[in-house]
Amino acid sequence: MIWDRWIAAGFGSGLVPKAPGTWGSAAALAFVALLPEGWWIGVGLIVGFTLLGWWVTDRVCRREGLHDPGWIVIDEWAGIAVATLGVPHTPAALAAAFILFRLFDIAKPWPVGWLDRHVAGAWGVMLDDLAAGGMALGLVWLALGQGWLL
Repeated sequence: MIWDRWIAAGFGSGLVPKAPGTWGSAAALAFVALLPEGWWIGVGLIVGFTLLGWWVTDRVCRREGLHDPGWIVIDEWAGIAVATLGVPHTPAALAAAFILFRLFDIAKPWPVGWLDRHVAGAWGVMLDDLAAGGMALGLVWLALGQGWLL
């Protein structure tokens, strides 16, 4: 496998035949959970996965004539990084971030769906997941602030 395909496939996590986006998101969540908590770590993950994801997605899609194939899940890695920014690494908080991210990524409410339909190329692949992650993060922070999550 070419190295950029492996990264675009979420370091291999998107190669699962059924529900690659969910498996890619789960792998990203496991990676985040293994890291120390911290804002700078989270910001670094968001910037790193977004820029790396855009680059490898652009390379792979141009070279192979693809448009957002299901096995490209590096965008899910970036979205999970957003959804977990500043979130405590407790099972409940991480599970909420994961479930809400997947809900918004699959259902594609505004602005997620708008970005998915109107932004072309690698940025289009990345931005809808970043928006889904942002929406999930907002609800997780709300739940944490209200004491609904520990």
